[in-house]
Amino acid sequence: KPEDIDHDAARGLKSEANSDEKPASSVKDSYVPPGENAVPAAPGSVASKKQLKNKPSFVFGFGAGDASESGNVGGSPKADTPLQVLRDPILLIFILVCFLFHLSNGTVLPLVMQTLAIGNGGVGILMSGMCISVAQVVMVMAAKICGTYSGRYGRKWLFLIGLAIVPIRCAILGGLLMLRGDGDASFWWQAVTLSTQILDGVGAGTFGTMYILVTSDISGGTGRFGMTLGLTTAAMSIGGTVSGYLGQALAEDHGYLNAFWILCGMSIIPAALYFFCMPETLSTTKEDNISSIKEEDEHHDHHDSYKGDVSGPEKNYVEMV
Repeated sequence: KPEDIDHDAARGLKSEANSDEKPASSVKDSYVPPGENAVPAAPGSVASKKQLKNKPSFVFGFGAGDASESGNVGGSPKADTPLQVLRDPILLIFILVCFLFHLSNGTVLPLVMQTLAIGNGGVGILMSGMCISVAQVVMVMAAKICGTYSGRYGRKWLFLIGLAIVPIRCAILGGLLMLRGDGDASFWWQAVTLSTQILDGVGAGTFGTMYILVTSDISGGTGRFGMTLGLTTAAMSIGGTVSGYLGQALAEDHGYLNAFWILCGMSIIPAALYFFCMPETLSTTKEDNISSIKEEDEHHDHHDSYKGDVSGPEKNYVEMV
């Protein structure tokens, strides 16, 4: 019945009658408020078994005393401070790459949609919608391929493919505008221009998948993956926002042809920066260092392991340490 429930005991406010633990009075006597200098508790007491952590987990790292004060409590691992994370030159270079990539790539799609819509009426609106659809379909397939093969072939070369797509795409669009000239756009010209969105899907799918993996590699062991991912994502968002204004200003002041060529030159910078300054972030683990346990050895040596029905050919399992 509801009236028979001991709500105080459920909230841990008092001990139950049949509990084997010490009474609440002993716990109260051994409690030391955070920040007070007290005599260390005797071995075996409640206070020695449960150390209270009175330092915040998000220590910014200012001052010389942070290194000693932010040490491990009871041997537990301690995350790096934000200043330690920001001192990593590889992270700073990668943040710059993310910003420059979206600065040059974010405005290409709107410019392509505008070139297809100018003077084409309702057909131009349809072509603009197809630009987004084609890119999204290809992006899904590119993301699947990157997720499958990034652990086998590494991050750097797959990421470079996504970065190098943008200058190639802008060069093709600039060449198509030169072929078109001042005349009206033919159906074949529109079809070829629309097909350049395949490259957009490859670049977006590759970058969208690989930047998370590279961020995870860079932040490995720091305990600050969320912070690192927030920095890279913020750089992408700021670059894409500025790119929208930059592309429209270039198209208005210099025309669509020159805008594509300028964006082509700008997009080479993040690709070159990643190629020359970023190492391979995927950690290489030799297969000799990974101990393998066969199925029959696992059943003989570990009696408490899972003993379900395993069908199919003989399998090897990687020992989890």
